[in-house]
Amino acid sequence: MADETLTLHLRSQALDRDEGGHAFWRVIETEKVVEASRTAILVCDVWDRHWSRGATERVDAMAPRMNAVLSAARERGARIIHAPSDTMPFYEGTLARKRMIDAPHVDPPPPIDRPDPPLPVDASDHGSDTGETKPLGAWHRQHPAISIDQDRDGITDSGQEAYRYLRQQRIAFLLVMGVHTNMCVLGRSFGIKQMVRWGIDVALVRDLTDAMYNPGMPPYVSHDEGTRLVVGYVEKFWCPSIASADLAR
Repeated sequence: MADETLTLHLRSQALDRDEGGHAFWRVIETEKVVEASRTAILVCDVWDRHWSRGATERVDAMAPRMNAVLSAARERGARIIHAPSDTMPFYEGTLARKRMIDAPHVDPPPPIDRPDPPLPVDASDHGSDTGETKPLGAWHRQHPAISIDQDRDGITDSGQEAYRYLRQQRIAFLLVMGVHTNMCVLGRSFGIKQMVRWGIDVALVRDLTDAMYNPGMPPYVSHDEGTRLVVGYVEKFWCPSIASADLAR
């Protein structure tokens, strides 16, 4: 297994003014070279099944690409953390689960106080675009299309465990892919907001994520546009994004 560098093309957005003094969001693209062995990829809540049919369909379509990207990044030396919340009993006793539990204890630092503006999409109806309105625990494991390397990967749904593992492995950069961008990817204990507040250098893999959003809710745009709006929100207020091609190259 090679240990390489990864060239990441980071995209963020900053509020600026044009020559006429009008405010606009400027897209900023920068290149960052990181050691693959000091990079981790966290796979957020890519379950085998979701209570929303639309969400399940989109994950089914995305999971094979995720697996190909993760396999390529793993071969290049990156660490993979699988984080399918509420499914830890399924993985009890596995080497990948034990690896996270056994990481030496370290307390996270006091969280950094950051502004937390409202999201650009209204998911108060729980965000299904296929008519379901009552959330339920339809999942019991990670999507089977995503392989877990028991000799190298980790499995957790705990932010504390993920933080300890990152410190144990001397991880300098964390990439997050998975679902759902406006909910779990941002808000889980291992999600982007918490990791940023703990001072972890993070980026979102923007083409391997999906929002929970119903086009019948504000701002009344397509589902894909709703996801793009949430990705833009992340780039403006929380962390940059990259394209998965940076990892598969």
